[in-house]
Amino acid sequence: MSEIVLGTGQKQTLRNILRLTEAAITKREGHPRRIRLWTDGYQIEAKRPEFKGDFEQYSIEMPKMPDLEAELSAWVEEYPDELTLEEVESASVRITAPPEGAAFSGKVLEALNKLSMVVHLPEVWRAEGFDFRVDQINIEMLFHAMVQYRASDVHMAAGLNPVFRIDNDTRFSEMMTPLSSAQIHELIQRIAPVGFYEEFENYKQTSFSYHQVGAGYARVSAFMKNSTPHCTLRYLPEKIPSFDDLHISKEQLTKLAETPRGLILITGMTGSGKTTTLASLVDYINSHNRVHILTIENPVEFVHSNKKSIISQRSIGLDVDSFGEAVVGALRHDPDVIQIGEMRDPDTIRAAINAAATGHLVLSTMHSNTSYEVINRIVSFFDPSERDLVRLQLRDCLQGVLCQRLVPKKGGGRVPAIEFLFNDIKPINDAIMKGDTDMIRIGMQQTVSHSMLFEHYLHKMYKDGVIDIEHARDMATDASVFDQLVMGTYAVPRLDSIKSAG
Repeated sequence: MSEIVLGTGQKQTLRNILRLTEAAITKREGHPRRIRLWTDGYQIEAKRPEFKGDFEQYSIEMPKMPDLEAELSAWVEEYPDELTLEEVESASVRITAPPEGAAFSGKVLEALNKLSMVVHLPEVWRAEGFDFRVDQINIEMLFHAMVQYRASDVHMAAGLNPVFRIDNDTRFSEMMTPLSSAQIHELIQRIAPVGFYEEFENYKQTSFSYHQVGAGYARVSAFMKNSTPHCTLRYLPEKIPSFDDLHISKEQLTKLAETPRGLILITGMTGSGKTTTLASLVDYINSHNRVHILTIENPVEFVHSNKKSIISQRSIGLDVDSFGEAVVGALRHDPDVIQIGEMRDPDTIRAAINAAATGHLVLSTMHSNTSYEVINRIVSFFDPSERDLVRLQLRDCLQGVLCQRLVPKKGGGRVPAIEFLFNDIKPINDAIMKGDTDMIRIGMQQTVSHSMLFEHYLHKMYKDGVIDIEHARDMATDASVFDQLVMGTYAVPRLDSIKSAG
């Protein structure tokens, strides 16, 4: 490992200096069995048989101090069985505790504490650790643990037990030991496809897909922090969930999946299940239609097999260099359906809209908190001179937006709450062209539209006994609308209500 520089403060005891140094090394590299500290004229080495607990062997070299010679001699005489002091060079002495061949005891620690009362130790040290854990991380056990705990992710960082994300809460594993930097480096190198570990070494981050046969897939994200690796696995089951498995309105999802052409977006915040819903939509099309489905992902996450459709999955970095290049090229590959992992830049968005406008069904994801704010979010990627054209294209090709949030359900676990925006009535169509999110929201509430706000979906889940009223209200975009639905006083807003309010 690289050395660290640590200011321990004045008047610290030797054992406190070792504790502070051990904590700093553990945070970067994991628990060491040996540490070495040095500064001008001083060098300390401490060893222990295990990865935790007191260090049991000490070697301390320090300058000769003629003015403290009598006190050091008295200290050595007080602990004849616990330490030895010898001259190393004309200007240095070495303390060994316990002496070679002697057993460690608590009196060794007592002797070291007294040394700190005799000698004023420096306050700035350089240090490094050695003899970290090097046994391989059992990747299969991690997958089985994620399945058993129903965890969405597992995080691995030096000095910590693996950390599982369960129902959006992070929980430290009590069954696994703390990991070292060396173990995490080795795991990344062992499971990374060709070229991805080199990317990690060169650019300090990488992302790829890994398959543990019989247990599932994982999206692996590895990056460096404070000069030490961090690795995260996002769990993906081998069996792609059906609409029923997702606990989402089957009628609405089927309507989206049976759309013949245009743009459909699955949105939500990070960790809301967008990827899973998108995979379920693609699997429905794959199972019911005889078409060519082309997916463009970074990396490939859910792995599809050919059913009624032909499905081609391309991974950024392995099969093509960028999303924008892949979407433009896709039009030459005879696709009927194009899935884009995420629309995150103007080139990809522009290519996706053009593909949808030329008769293809394009499915993708975006980050957003509601379905009706997606229009302005997409438009914001473009220069002002292009925005009117983008709105016009969205008005004509956008078929629907599904936005989801995960809500704690009664009895534990989480269930998705959904907001559907269907571009199926003229007021919504006109509002998209104007970029008027308030008017889009009002249009979604009209009974002639198949759209549905979060508040209505949450109210239905509450009435069905799936979630409690507190969580339902917390997850509503507008709590007053939810309250009106609960009290039975809700009324569909009129299309001219915004003008009237103005």
